[in-house]
Amino acid sequence: MSAARAARTPSKPSDDAPLGVLLVNLGTPDSPAVGDVRRFLREFLSDPMVVQAPRWLWRPLLETAILPLRAPRAAELYRRIWSEAGSPLLVHSRRQRERLAENLGDAFVVRVAMRYGRPSIAEALDELARDGCARIVAFPLFPQASATTTGTVQAEIARQIALRRPAAVSTVPAFHSDPEYIEALAARVREAVGGGDHGGVVDHYVASFHGLPQAYIDRGDPYLGQCRATSRALQLALGVDDARWSLAFQSRFGPQRWLRPYTDQLVPGLAPRHPRVLVTMPGFAADCLETLEEVGLRLRDAFIAAGGRELVVVPALNEHPRWIDAMASMVRRAALVAVEGFEPPTRGL
Repeated sequence: MSAARAARTPSKPSDDAPLGVLLVNLGTPDSPAVGDVRRFLREFLSDPMVVQAPRWLWRPLLETAILPLRAPRAAELYRRIWSEAGSPLLVHSRRQRERLAENLGDAFVVRVAMRYGRPSIAEALDELARDGCARIVAFPLFPQASATTTGTVQAEIARQIALRRPAAVSTVPAFHSDPEYIEALAARVREAVGGGDHGGVVDHYVASFHGLPQAYIDRGDPYLGQCRATSRALQLALGVDDARWSLAFQSRFGPQRWLRPYTDQLVPGLAPRHPRVLVTMPGFAADCLETLEEVGLRLRDAFIAAGGRELVVVPALNEHPRWIDAMASMVRRAALVAVEGFEPPTRGL
């Protein structure tokens, strides 16, 4: 073995070395300022796994048309939900890290990273290296796998590991049907149903997932099937009949066809017949722009304007105790396969 190759071969971790846990969510700008939002959107929308279009066509369009228009609009939306503590996504992610670390104990070191923005995956891996972690459990916080989320996180972790001394890495797989995850979602819904102004009566339930271009599904992305599986499992856990349950997709942009039905059309359309509608968003592990502003503010206003009385918006899992327990279970299972030797994550899924 050459000296260079030997230098990049992981040594066997000592029994008392901590096991690193890398929680990865999508990302957030540093602030709601237009410049920060523009930098975040440029990084996000430049990823060829997110926008699957020819680079020669997409790059000029992104810089000359999309960013100049979208960044100021998005900055205004971020300002509506930004807190004194900062980005809600990052605030909740850090709290998840704290609660999970408490749950797992001293044998684990937990760090947070964002695929786009900060803290970056590279920064978090460097922290884990300084913590002495030669074994890592990567935890992409996307219940339903897609090349645009889980896939790009796996690819970036592999790229960053290749630039560093290799570690033994295992990845928490998509957990769209994990029983503990489903029960955490159900607990969130039950708690939300008990509030509001109408005595716990919900006329209709909507499970809203982040949208994806239909063309990505046609090319084999597993996302739609996993959304359907989560929706069905949650419906059964809650005991809601088919007539009072809908699956929908939010957060689309651009002219192409996305997964349907669209949440922003379906929910206001329910208002004349169903005065109290509940929306839960099972694909979001932490509250963010899409849950707090798009659904919690804009969709609520549209539902009331259409004649509805109350839109019950279920918070994301955030730091709910059942979710933290579910996370810990998934990490412990993945830790069993974080063995000696590095196997690069696949670029896709």
